Amino acid sequence: MTPARPSTQRGAALLTAMIIVTLIVTLAASMVWQQWRAVEVETAERARTQSAWILNGALDWARLILREDARSGRATMLTEPWATPLAEARLSTFLAADRTNAEDAPDAFLSGSIEDAQARFNLTNLVQGGQLVAAEVTALDELCQSVGVSSDVGTRIAQGLLSAEAPTTSGSTTAVPLRPRSIAQLAWLGVDADSIQRLAPYVVILPVTTVVNVNTAPREVIAAVVPGLDLASAERLVRARPFKAPAEIVKQLPNTPVGGRLDVRSAFFEVRGRLRLENHVLEQRSLIQRRGLDIVVLRREQVSMQELASPR
Repeated sequence: MTPARPSTQRGAALLTAMIIVTLIVTLAASMVWQQWRAVEVETAERARTQSAWILNGALDWARLILREDARSGRATMLTEPWATPLAEARLSTFLAADRTNAEDAPDAFLSGSIEDAQARFNLTNLVQGGQLVAAEVTALDELCQSVGVSSDVGTRIAQGLLSAEAPTTSGSTTAVPLRPRSIAQLAWLGVDADSIQRLAPYVVILPVTTVVNVNTAPREVIAAVVPGLDLASAERLVRARPFKAPAEIVKQLPNTPVGGRLDVRSAFFEVRGRLRLENHVLEQRSLIQRRGLDIVVLRREQVSMQELASPR
């Protein structure tokens, strides 16, 4: 009787071949996945780098506008070119003069704006020389009431900033709270999210104390910083602007002690740039200071970067 060894050998050879094929397919799939992942990482990094360079260019554009505005020597007002926001526009329209080149450019859209930071109440004014300034604390309380925020929020902010400037010592341990640099970071002081959202259009944190620009500030801020001024009078002041000199403000408020709380020029501005590149959005906010004709970037932060759920 003939043994069945050849059949067994053929079965083993077939099984070995199948195992080898499986290994090859697995290795090939792994190599393809790694290559795809490397391409995706490279694409994302290239998009991030391109976005950063484009937003740097937008910031330089804003600095140029503010420098030219400083050359004019005029008061800072909302009728000037810097106050006109840049609506979302396809970036290729700035780079190509003919449609042929524009069609080959990346699908990128740029928008931005320049805002007067001194149009808002500066929370840095609350603490001077390691002590709270009573007039500034009162102004913040009035502002909180005007925008529908509990008055104890103003007290919490003032006490929190004071603690950040003058840390307290308990036993052998010194508690040093972090000083907020942006409005969103007021949460560090125990301010709730709803109050922060309501206060955001009206307050700012600048590196030094400042006055409010009457030409750009909303009526709520003007009424808060000028003692004895109600919202109706502040609204009349808003309708009478722009003012070219502080003396014109005094004429509008002959019976109200302005006391250097209002001015017509600003040195601090906030530049916002938003870039939509293919399926990504990058937003950047920069705080800049105008020192004569020098425009200095004090702070730059990325606001958000996310993939769009659906193209617009």
